[in-house]
Amino acid sequence: MNPIVYSMFKNKCPRCHQGDVFVNHKPFSRQFDQMHTHCSNCELKYEKEPGFFYGAMYVSYAMMVAVFVTLWVLNIWIFHLDSVPFIFLVLGGIVGLMTMVFRGARLLWMNFFIRYNKELDNNDINIKV
Repeated sequence: MNPIVYSMFKNKCPRCHQGDVFVNHKPFSRQFDQMHTHCSNCELKYEKEPGFFYGAMYVSYAMMVAVFVTLWVLNIWIFHLDSVPFIFLVLGGIVGLMTMVFRGARLLWMNFFIRYNKELDNNDINIKV
């Protein structure tokens, strides 16, 4: 499995794949946005500098555009909804996926700048880099 995909789907530190990035594992909880400041295993500081995660907003925007385009294509091929029901479908999809997109964008942004280091991984989960 790709190290970036593993880190994103398992909510793990991008460098060692051991420590959790977010405090709560459930994406639909009230604390969906609370992050640990450092990795519990390798002591990596997640926010490299003030404003580090501003770039994750652009990633989140791209992910939401992908959600919109997917719903639009599904509407053309399958649903055949008029404008107003389609708007409600899009709003429901965007609101429903908002917390997962927020987390995914931050994890993807961190993985752009922090590379996986196999020597720090204590579990040896057989990730091929």
